[in-house]
Amino acid sequence: MRGSASGAAEDADAAPPAPPGLTGRQRLVKGLWPPRLTRAQLIVALLLFGLGFGLAVQVASNSDGDSALRGARQEDLVRILDELDDRTQRLEDEKAGLEEQRDELENSSDQAEEARRQTAEKERQLGILAGTVAAQGPGITMTVEDTKGAVEADMLLDAVQELRAAGAEAIQVNGVRVVAKTYLTESGNGVAVDGNKITAPYRFKVIGKPQDLEPALNIPGGVVQTLEKEQATVTVERSTKIVVDALRAAKRPDYARSSSR
Repeated sequence: MRGSASGAAEDADAAPPAPPGLTGRQRLVKGLWPPRLTRAQLIVALLLFGLGFGLAVQVASNSDGDSALRGARQEDLVRILDELDDRTQRLEDEKAGLEEQRDELENSSDQAEEARRQTAEKERQLGILAGTVAAQGPGITMTVEDTKGAVEADMLLDAVQELRAAGAEAIQVNGVRVVAKTYLTESGNGVAVDGNKITAPYRFKVIGKPQDLEPALNIPGGVVQTLEKEQATVTVERSTKIVVDALRAAKRPDYARSSSR
């Protein structure tokens, strides 16, 4: 009984009884008004109002612009078209200029890369000639056996000169790199190359075209015949890969300087 009384009381608080004497329609109107809006419903209503207002303004603006164009004189329309054409042309010119700058930058980058590649290649070639870097390639190996001790420095120098004339690009004799300023002298029972004493057998490792190097040594009255007259034994072998790995320290000139600026 207490529970029933309590439930009846809550129903009485939630829905107060309508005044007596009202019709059903009057009761419906009284239940709907005034409206009870939640916070979320109010925010949605404001957003919808703002969206509708913006659309109305845009439509009105477009209508005004169309109306202005429809009401403009022919001269004004021609002027507007000319201005649009000029603006389009300026944009096209700017686009072409930007594309040209892009192409110039790409070409400049390619040219810089090619210049670096050529510089590195030239440095490598100069290093081979100066003897500061190792080299490999086709060539020949010439071995001179001198059991009698009759081979002299000038005979080996003739061999070096003959090889250079035949197109030798890199030469090494018994672990000593031969360069442009190389000199050979007598040294006791052997030979000195740039002050470095070497003894028989004398082994020449030469990079160049084998078809040119070997015949140059074997010409009548040439290097091989001259050495054999001194009872030396000369052996020349062609090879597809000769490694010249004896190096010379790079030396800075005392007086010569580059003339390029």
